[in-house]
Amino acid sequence: MAELSTRAEKIRTVIRVSSGNFLEMYDFFVFGYYAKIIGDTFFPKGNEFLSLMLALITFGVGFLMRPLGAIVLGAYIDQHGRRAGLLLTLALMAVGVALIAFVPGYATLGILAPIIVVVGRLVQGFSAGVELGGVSIYLSEMATPGHKGFYVSWQSGSQQVAVMVVALLGVGLSLALPPESIAAWGWRVPFFVGCLIVPMIFLLRRNLTETEAFAKRKHRATAGEIFRGVAANWPLVIAGMMMTTMTTVSFYFITAYTPTFGTQQLHLSSTASLLVTLCVGISNLIWLPVMGAVSDRIGRRPLLILFTLLALATAYPALAWLIEAPSFARLLTVELWLSFLYGSYNGAMVVFLTEIMPESIRTSGFALAYSLATATFGGFTPAMSEYLIHISDNRAMPGLWLSFAALCGLLAALALRRAAAPVPAPA
Repeated sequence: MAELSTRAEKIRTVIRVSSGNFLEMYDFFVFGYYAKIIGDTFFPKGNEFLSLMLALITFGVGFLMRPLGAIVLGAYIDQHGRRAGLLLTLALMAVGVALIAFVPGYATLGILAPIIVVVGRLVQGFSAGVELGGVSIYLSEMATPGHKGFYVSWQSGSQQVAVMVVALLGVGLSLALPPESIAAWGWRVPFFVGCLIVPMIFLLRRNLTETEAFAKRKHRATAGEIFRGVAANWPLVIAGMMMTTMTTVSFYFITAYTPTFGTQQLHLSSTASLLVTLCVGISNLIWLPVMGAVSDRIGRRPLLILFTLLALATAYPALAWLIEAPSFARLLTVELWLSFLYGSYNGAMVVFLTEIMPESIRTSGFALAYSLATATFGGFTPAMSEYLIHISDNRAMPGLWLSFAALCGLLAALALRRAAAPVPAPA
């Protein structure tokens, strides 16, 4: 009975911790899914490609603040505790959601409209810089021995729930409203829903307790000590950034960019593209915990090496096959294959990143590595994909971007061969 009670409490804790991560990803995906409409709403009209690119760049701008958020908020969490940091990041995320949800368009505010949207994205990026790290570290420190990979995988799992919720909302809106209504005001509905979710998540996170590992620390480093510790471990941070590049590029391609890719490049309906995205979210949610548990058994590095090699070998050929005869079935097949590669890699990568970081800078180091990858590569995947297609007139070109990310992950996994072996699961 006591074991069942402990298990139920662990499940509740995972939900409380991951809920804010859900909100962060939810809002990012809403922006990515409606990038074209947001571009038409907040930027000057007249050039369809330019307005779309401005919207996608605005989507990416939020990621530029992530390294700063990782350093500042990461130091705060490593000094003041995991619980306090998770509540702070949630408050900042709420501000960003509200700004984008309620600001009028360019026709009403002129140049002030895109400025406010960019500010909203910067606030979101600042908070997101440490949200993923804070959640991952909390989950790794509360995990039972031998099951760390499985527990930490739910950080990414909560993102997939966000993918599915936004896709379902998008499909529902496309069925309930005509395209002109969605373009005029319907795209704001998911942002309003995000605002309504915030109070519920505050209630969930308010009841979090501090992790035992942090509470037992005899010395809590000052912000200066944490900054120096991160600087001293810069090769580890760079290697972590390269590993995370594979995750972030593939993730934002198969989620945030898929609706735009499906409608703008493959000329499929928005409903079909969102249905594919929904299936991707379900697939991700299956593979992440499964492969996280597998990594607990066989180790992290074998999975990291295997799936980066598979991505290198298949990313471009898969997209080339898709554009030969674009269809819902082909898009779904390719996206599910990329989802399998992403979920299998990330299920091992995130927990590996928590293990290779020294305890005193665990949150800061993790968050900085992750945020550098999203700021330099992953967050700009939608914009980079669209740009590569535009300059080459080859709709399979994003496959090369995916291959580059896989190469980064492979080189990092090979370089970190002596880091953090997993704890064997108990018999």
